[in-house]
Amino acid sequence: MDLFADSEQPLLPFTIPSEIKSSWHWDKERKVFKVLIPNGVLFYSRNFFSKDLSDRALEYFTENDTFDTNYQNWSEVSTEQLQNINFANINWKQDTINIYGKVSALPRLTAWYGDAGRSYNYSGINSNPSPWNKGLLHIKSLIENVTSAKFNSVLLNWYRSGDDHLGWHADNEKELGINPTIGSVNLGETRDFILRRDDDPSAKITIPLEHGSLLIMHGEMQHFWQHSVPKRKRIKGSRINLTFRLIRDD
Repeated sequence: MDLFADSEQPLLPFTIPSEIKSSWHWDKERKVFKVLIPNGVLFYSRNFFSKDLSDRALEYFTENDTFDTNYQNWSEVSTEQLQNINFANINWKQDTINIYGKVSALPRLTAWYGDAGRSYNYSGINSNPSPWNKGLLHIKSLIENVTSAKFNSVLLNWYRSGDDHLGWHADNEKELGINPTIGSVNLGETRDFILRRDDDPSAKITIPLEHGSLLIMHGEMQHFWQHSVPKRKRIKGSRINLTFRLIRDD
């Protein structure tokens, strides 16, 4: 299997606005683009995983005892129905968040996996890790070959349709350390991943993350940039995103 099939691209396949000083080059050895932006580094591959591997991974993460893995109407499945579905490989759940006294369901499904004791707190949600499975460990090992970072946990987000989204934020929780490396794997529907500067929100970079793509955020990014996955009404299918992290002891 050619893990990097169709990834030899001479030009960066997304545009960085001219007002954002940047440079990039194709890292032939790692088969990724290395993109330098102010206060940060991105590693990007449009087709890091072959289509065959990506298709199998998407089926693996959605395998269950109720619906076919190609089921397209996950956004119509209620929270109560979801609790009665037995997923074979991932412990999907729908968390709630309290904003100014109002409790609302997160507009996506989530799961947290990792080494024992690597709990994670974000948006007032405390997540204790489920133990690694073979599928997640295999993907983790492939990403660690690209970056010098080692990961001990992963947050999975399931965007069931274009209505599911992720608001502006930075991965700057204290458990992640000062300059965390975040490795993001994308499966399913293409969704826009948008970066914006903290000190100039009009300075934005939009990266369409496709089926089988990889994006790694490195350096000081979480101190100077926020990111989001906005709503896209025209999208009806699912997208699963895996963000690998290192939860530190200190």
